Amino acid sequence: MDIESLVVGGGPLASLVVLRSQGSGEDGTAAQLPIQIGSFEASAISMGVAPRESGRPMTHDLLKSTISALGASCVSVRISDVKGTTFYAQVELMREDGRQVLVDARPSDAIALAVREEVPVFAEESVLQTASLPDFRGVERDERERELAQFHDFVETLSPEDFTVTHEEPDGE
Repeated sequence: MDIESLVVGGGPLASLVVLRSQGSGEDGTAAQLPIQIGSFEASAISMGVAPRESGRPMTHDLLKSTISALGASCVSVRISDVKGTTFYAQVELMREDGRQVLVDARPSDAIALAVREEVPVFAEESVLQTASLPDFRGVERDERERELAQFHDFVETLSPEDFTVTHEEPDGE
């Protein structure tokens, strides 16, 4: 999954991260997964996407350094479940001895770490089936194709007589 958009809300406005699948589904469309997050978490993801020097490490930078200092590396992040409007994630770590460790995390924290570590973000198929949005680009493409097919059918049924103009004389009222 890639980060398609990130909305940093303020005050009563919620923040949102929208993930988009890299591959196409069976129908040729990509899945879009919107996840509501807090504004601080949205800022943390944004700072990982477009890093800027802050002088002191932020929380997710500290987590990245801690994982490395303990001799492990972050391999991937997975959006593993959704219940109602609550999403769940796991961070996959690989220890020096080759052992895999899965750590439960909030999706926003997992994504903030993933952008700093430059590791892939995955979503379980069950999550995509439950919570993904329709691919509106696919809907627009399908609508254009339908309109073109209708126009093509119309043109195919035209005959030269359809272009003959007749003038009727007005009734003498």
